[in-house]
Amino acid sequence: MIYYLSLEFYMGRTLQNTMINLGLQNACDEAIYQLGLDMEELEEIEEDAGLGNGGLGRLAACFLDSMATLGLAAYGYGIRYEYGIFNQKIRDGWQVEEADDWLRHGNPWEKARPEYMLPVHFYGRVEHTATGAKWVDTQVRAGGHSPAPAALLMLCPVPALFLCSSTVNVGDYIQAVLDRNLAENISRVLYPNDNFFEGKELRLKQEYFVVAATLQDIIRRFKASKFGSTDSVRIVFDSFPDQVRARFWDVHIPHMSPPLLSHQLMRIFVDIEKLPWNKAWDITERTFAYTNHTVLPEALERWPVDLVEKLLPRHLQIICEINQRHLDHIAFLFPNDVDRLRRMSLIEEGGTKRINMAHLCIVGSHAVNGVAKIHSEIVKTQVFEDFAALEPEKFQNKTNGITPRRWLLLCNPGLAELIAEKIGEDYVRDLSQLTKLHECVDDDIFIREVAKVKQENKVKFALYLEKEYKVKINPSSMFDVHVKRIHEYKRQLMNCLHIITMYNRIRRDPAKLFVPRTVIIGGKAAPGYHMAKMIIKLINAVAQVVNNDSVVGSKLKVIFLENYRVSLAEKVIPATDLSEQISTAGTEASGTGNMKFMLNGALTIGTMDGANVEMAEEAGEENLFIFGMRVEDVAELDREGYDAQKYYDQLPELKQAIDQIKSGFFSPEEPDLFKDVVNMLFHHDRFKVFADYEAYVKCQEKVSELYLNSKAWTKMVIRNIAAAGKFSSDRTIKEYARDIWHVEPSNLKIPPPNEPRDAAEHQTHNGAAA
Repeated sequence: MIYYLSLEFYMGRTLQNTMINLGLQNACDEAIYQLGLDMEELEEIEEDAGLGNGGLGRLAACFLDSMATLGLAAYGYGIRYEYGIFNQKIRDGWQVEEADDWLRHGNPWEKARPEYMLPVHFYGRVEHTATGAKWVDTQVRAGGHSPAPAALLMLCPVPALFLCSSTVNVGDYIQAVLDRNLAENISRVLYPNDNFFEGKELRLKQEYFVVAATLQDIIRRFKASKFGSTDSVRIVFDSFPDQVRARFWDVHIPHMSPPLLSHQLMRIFVDIEKLPWNKAWDITERTFAYTNHTVLPEALERWPVDLVEKLLPRHLQIICEINQRHLDHIAFLFPNDVDRLRRMSLIEEGGTKRINMAHLCIVGSHAVNGVAKIHSEIVKTQVFEDFAALEPEKFQNKTNGITPRRWLLLCNPGLAELIAEKIGEDYVRDLSQLTKLHECVDDDIFIREVAKVKQENKVKFALYLEKEYKVKINPSSMFDVHVKRIHEYKRQLMNCLHIITMYNRIRRDPAKLFVPRTVIIGGKAAPGYHMAKMIIKLINAVAQVVNNDSVVGSKLKVIFLENYRVSLAEKVIPATDLSEQISTAGTEASGTGNMKFMLNGALTIGTMDGANVEMAEEAGEENLFIFGMRVEDVAELDREGYDAQKYYDQLPELKQAIDQIKSGFFSPEEPDLFKDVVNMLFHHDRFKVFADYEAYVKCQEKVSELYLNSKAWTKMVIRNIAAAGKFSSDRTIKEYARDIWHVEPSNLKIPPPNEPRDAAEHQTHNGAAA
């Protein structure tokens, strides 16, 4: 059984996805039509289940979809937040956050399971007795009867996705009432930060809540004699790692703090089940595997020792014991190497003592992986170099993927049907079959049909923007799209500088041929991330000037997509011509938006970063617009020392754009509004925007040149779609299952309710299961 723990599951909407997965969409459309209703209108009413910040929460949802498709026995565990990722409003160009009350009309996709109520403890103290350590005088903050003050979300990935929430019981009614508000805080709201670690007590409570409730539920299942039984029959844990595959995701903020799992399981085994330490540790290490999703230092969790001691005192003792045994082992292998002991310690000394959760993840896991080839190499050679040198066999790569059910069939039915006409419908379950489209690259009819589908999607999205955002855009212009969380490393600022450069070129020579562009930027900034919010304000300020300049007219438009979310992604991605994937080389672990755009017929302009590298390998670098520094160039520039002033002095168009921002050209009422942005670009820019600016602008010129040749552009689009097969999350999950979980996918079908269960088994034995 696979157990997938994440603090985020960015599910989006469920209705249409479920109909597609069950093969019922046409039947449902017809039934609704017969009732005089419109299915699209009905689908638009559903709220997004925004229980995630961005790519990683969405990855969790894609992986559940693939586990269901592949017939893997799996559960997902997370928190059923009362408020998901905030709704973003843009007022006077500024981001304003509003609560996402996604449950205000209820949620038809969930079912409460009060029969599985579990206690979750916090605070207290530790008593050492003759029978072992005891965690006493605890407070059970997360609990209560229905409606549950704090709810564990258990996601069962079956073809139609059902959500089941288990609650946590306090027991003492009076205390439950008194503690209700404190308990509610745990599942009240999703933390809106995912690339910056904040060591807040509530965040640690949320992480431990998921871990403690999940492990209790897992052990209950392991001990039970049969499905649905509450009687314990298994008391020997030797087979636990073979029966349980717990996957914890990342020390990147949106997902689980994995070491909480390892030392919580150790506490259960040692303190409750009374297993000897060595046996408990052996079982724990064989049970867990760890996926890293970031190399950004500020995103790695380092919990203050004082906070952990206050909230989870027994767990701190266990961590210290794990660390001592780990350091003893390192000291034995490398005598007198004090510096190595310091680097590999689980507890960082100096100033505030902190627990390095990534180190604890590695020590407590039997496998460690990155999520793209380049990222996994950086993990091994830079981020965790000492650990990889010690146990190289632990480290692997598992490149991320996306589910083609949502990100092609659901969001782009026109393209999906066109592909099915050419190569059949089986590609939906085996995306590698897209390679057959290479035979169609020179098929003039197919080229025209692909271009027609893209244009229809663009017209549809333009109408949506006019209706919802009250902006008119030219559907014949190039849709240049940059949608993702707003962060310095994703370099929306470089895109903004290019917009200003295009604007200045049009103003300088209005009669010169210019390929019309609609630049669409969208994404949310973490509420406490000042620079990201300033970037949003700058983009909107530039848009205000560009969109109202009569000289520019319809040649260039800039749109900031308010409240970017899953359901909006499903509309904009199929309509995109150019996908912006321009992070500094070596900073984006993988990315999954790049894959969605590729599958939906957009061309990519990007750096050799994350999964872009493998996209270029699959499609051929000549079929992507690759520019800028490679990882080794960035490292060399770091050694030499990055001097932003040098680029400013050498590049006249860059100097003009920066001077306009600095002088208040885009903020005449407040000329120094963007001084913090300019100061950062010159003095604190770790992501080296100026260093890649010239290469980026020249690469954009190549984009415009190719766009003028519609046939050549579409042929390149077809080559990209044909090369997108690797990036299915089905492939990713198969690799996890084979190399880390050691389980086999199953083709066993669940029979309809009117058929006996053994019918499916009979079909499988006779080779008839689909």
